[in-house]
Amino acid sequence: MDGSYGAAEQLGSTVVRVLAPNPSPMTHRGTCTYVLGEGAGRAVIDPGPPDAAHMEAVLGACSGARVEAILVTHAHLDHSPGAALLAARTGAPVLGWRFDRGRSETMQALAGIGGGEGVDRAFAPDREPADGERIEGDGWAVRAHWTPGHMASHLSFETPDGDVLSGDVAMGWASTMISPPDGDVAQFLGSMDRLAALGARRFLPGHGEPVEAPAERCRDLRAHRLAREAAILAALDGGTTIPDLVARVYVDTPPALHPAAARNVLAHLIRLAETGAATADRLAPDGRFRRA
Repeated sequence: MDGSYGAAEQLGSTVVRVLAPNPSPMTHRGTCTYVLGEGAGRAVIDPGPPDAAHMEAVLGACSGARVEAILVTHAHLDHSPGAALLAARTGAPVLGWRFDRGRSETMQALAGIGGGEGVDRAFAPDREPADGERIEGDGWAVRAHWTPGHMASHLSFETPDGDVLSGDVAMGWASTMISPPDGDVAQFLGSMDRLAALGARRFLPGHGEPVEAPAERCRDLRAHRLAREAAILAALDGGTTIPDLVARVYVDTPPALHPAAARNVLAHLIRLAETGAATADRLAPDGRFRRA
């Protein structure tokens, strides 16, 4: 990125990126909003936070073309709240999935275990596209793919040029946070397989730079998760707590990120319990876990 918030960066003949001014340890340098199209219409993907200056920059990146659709990869506060502002300015419909759609039966049963980091519970799309649906306008088109893991309702959008706007499920600068009940390790592993099979030429993620070797990145992210899971399983003993596991497994992680690491550990422990590799007195952040 060129370092300028609000600057329109051309990433190809049909895609422009505008960086939102919301940097943090979890958002990298900020949320990437994308504008697609080269005809009379545009689609905006992930309008970001409800920041008026950012909305002006996004509208400027449309170069006078009308906004025909606002697409949201997932309902987190750094991605979706700007959709309402942009829709009010343009009249364009908002497409995405409500925050709790797509949860597995296990995660539905665990809905009360906390989490919900940054969830935009007010997100109310005008329409929820079907998995695999083609969405198109004047000079742009995408195909929606359900890619849960970071969030059960996460969508990715594939363009005819071979770009996949991958939101937060597959990024280059970091592995994604998986925090139950919204995040699900089993779903994440399946999404890595599905994204790798698309044969994309690059990923355009919600944070950070384009991923130029997407299939390889999916394999690496999958391997990283399985390695973390193996390390967590190896660290289990007669009654281990999640803080103990974070201290043992995330030794190279800055302490400021340990709360996020604890949610990742919980996600892995849920999967280990589902597969029968671990047991727990209860599946909760304050539970005690044992190797089966």
